Amino acid sequence: MADLDNVKDAKMFYTDVPAKNTPFFLKGSNSLDWGMKNRLSNIFNPSTGKTVMLAIDHGYFQGPTTGLERVDINIVPLVPFTDTLMLTRGILRANIPPSYTGGIVLRASGGPSILKELSNEELAMNIEDAIRLNAAALAVQVFIGGEYETKSIHNMTRLIDKANRYGIPVLAVTAVGKEMVRDARYFRLACRICAELGATYVKTYYIAEGFDTVTSSCPVPVVMAGGKKLPELDALTMSYNAIHEGALGVDMGRNIFQSDSPVAMIQAVRKVVHENMKPQHAYELYQTLKNKIDKKKSKRSK
Repeated sequence: MADLDNVKDAKMFYTDVPAKNTPFFLKGSNSLDWGMKNRLSNIFNPSTGKTVMLAIDHGYFQGPTTGLERVDINIVPLVPFTDTLMLTRGILRANIPPSYTGGIVLRASGGPSILKELSNEELAMNIEDAIRLNAAALAVQVFIGGEYETKSIHNMTRLIDKANRYGIPVLAVTAVGKEMVRDARYFRLACRICAELGATYVKTYYIAEGFDTVTSSCPVPVVMAGGKKLPELDALTMSYNAIHEGALGVDMGRNIFQSDSPVAMIQAVRKVVHENMKPQHAYELYQTLKNKIDKKKSKRSK
């Protein structure tokens, strides 16, 4: 065994830990407690400082939306390619193998369905269950400008107070109503409010003009929300642009599990986020992987 008193020998055992880990590699997180940083390291890959999150929490207000009808069949094969899963505790317990070693981000707010006013949410789980489920972070929806704006912000601040006691990060998810203008001014406002009131990191939507001003004016990490289903090349281009304009990861849902080949798509997204692959090259990779997967399925069906 190598002599760990020797600095050169010791480095052999820590080659995967970049120098930027000291100070802590994640924006705005250097003064957090060790446990909080450790959990964030299960969300953001320390080797790149970025994350590929797979959002499958849509059912908490939409029910069995397209692509999420059978989580065990449609989603579990994607799990090995994620840095983080964002989901509800019900789906976690029912479908996700406990051998999964990535970060678990639990949806902690809920209440109304798509049949009601969505901003009228409450906190939907307690901190003890989050600890029991080994959550890396808790996610709460924040409806800046919504009918129940203050209530949703209060949900966030109460969750932050509870989570801080146990070193659990809180992800604030900026929600946009149908009637609201999605522009840089709005997202700067929403993200900054969440950060000012204590959110550890923020998930928000990409916009073509001014997204860099959203990320630069937010003092904590911003993760891009995938949003509605786009053609694969467009989704990969959006991911690439978001990363180059300051996002520290993407949280894709429909653009992965509603893709023609979800397993191929999530691997292409990883290449964009973690390896800076250009969108066109990532799309070519997607097509190559899709063709291989389709051939295997064709052989099995014969």
